Amino acid sequence: MTSGSSGVIRVLIADDQQMVRQGFTVLLNTQPDIEVIGQAVDGRDAVAKVAELAPDVVLMDIRMPELGGIEATRRIVGSDSGIRVLVLTTFDLDEYVYEALHAGASGFLLKDASADQLAEAVRVVAAGDALLAPGVTRRLITEFSRLSDRPRAPLKDRVGDLTERETEVLALIAQGLSNAEIADRLVVAEQTVKTHVGRILVKLGLRDRTQAAVFAYESGLVRPSGY
Repeated sequence: MTSGSSGVIRVLIADDQQMVRQGFTVLLNTQPDIEVIGQAVDGRDAVAKVAELAPDVVLMDIRMPELGGIEATRRIVGSDSGIRVLVLTTFDLDEYVYEALHAGASGFLLKDASADQLAEAVRVVAAGDALLAPGVTRRLITEFSRLSDRPRAPLKDRVGDLTERETEVLALIAQGLSNAEIADRLVVAEQTVKTHVGRILVKLGLRDRTQAAVFAYESGLVRPSGY
C-alpha cells in the first residue's frame, strides 16, 4: 500500500469518544509523515468517510454505536480499495480481536499505546505489514486454542501448495516475526524472505501477513501449545 502523492500517510480516525478522536489527531499530526484527514463518530460514519476521503489507514474502534468496528472493517476491506484498518481497543482481553482480524483488520493496538507506538503502528500497517500489539498475540493464540474444534481439513490441504521453505516462513510469520527476524532465523537475505512472503500470499489467496498468521493457526500448521 502506498501513501498519498505527497508521501504522507492519510489517516481517518473512527471512535465514538470525541476525546479519543481529538487526542489521536493531535498525536498523529505531530508526525511529519502522517496526516489525519478526517474523523468518524461510528462505524457507519467511518464507511461513508472512507468512500469520501479515501484514507490510507483507518484507526477503528471496535465498540461503537450504529455500526460496530468489526462490521465497518468488513465493509471497508471488502470494497477492495486497498485501505488498511488498524483496530483500537481498551483491553488486550477483548473478545473481538479474533473477529476483527477475520473481518480484515491489518493490525491491532491498545488505546494506551504511546504516541511513538501509535505512529509506528500506522506506518507498519500503511506499508502493508501486519501488526499485533505486545501481549495480543498470546490472546489470539488462546482464542485459536478455544476454537480448536473448527474444521481444518480444507485449509490443511492448501498448505500442501507451499514449498518446504514457504511453509517454514509461514510458521514464523504466525509467531509474529518480522521479515528481518525471519531472515536472521533462516540465515537468508531479507529480500529473499519478502519474496517468500509474497508467494505465500498469492498461493493461499491471502491479503496480508495478518491473514497469513490466522491461516497458519486455522490450518493446524502452528499449534497454540507450542507457545
